[in-house]
Amino acid sequence: MEISGVISAIVIGIVIGVLGRLVIPGRQRIGVLWTIAIGIIAAFIGTGIASGLDVADTNGVDWVEWLIQIALAALGVATVSKVKLRR
Repeated sequence: MEISGVISAIVIGIVIGVLGRLVIPGRQRIGVLWTIAIGIIAAFIGTGIASGLDVADTNGVDWVEWLIQIALAALGVATVSKVKLRR
């Protein structure tokens, strides 16, 4: 992966993290940096899963890949939020 790919993954990860946070109802008690980090991780893992399912590179917008990434981000935000609540 080239540096431009890493930069675009970070930008997409930020968007994924915000979308994942919007999917979860209620208030999440995590900060912006946690949201961004979760989004970046979800973007990388989601791309790997989509590649494994052979849906990462399609003609047009990769909707399935985006849905996988957003679902992973939502799961990550919910998990971190619950862990923060226990403290």
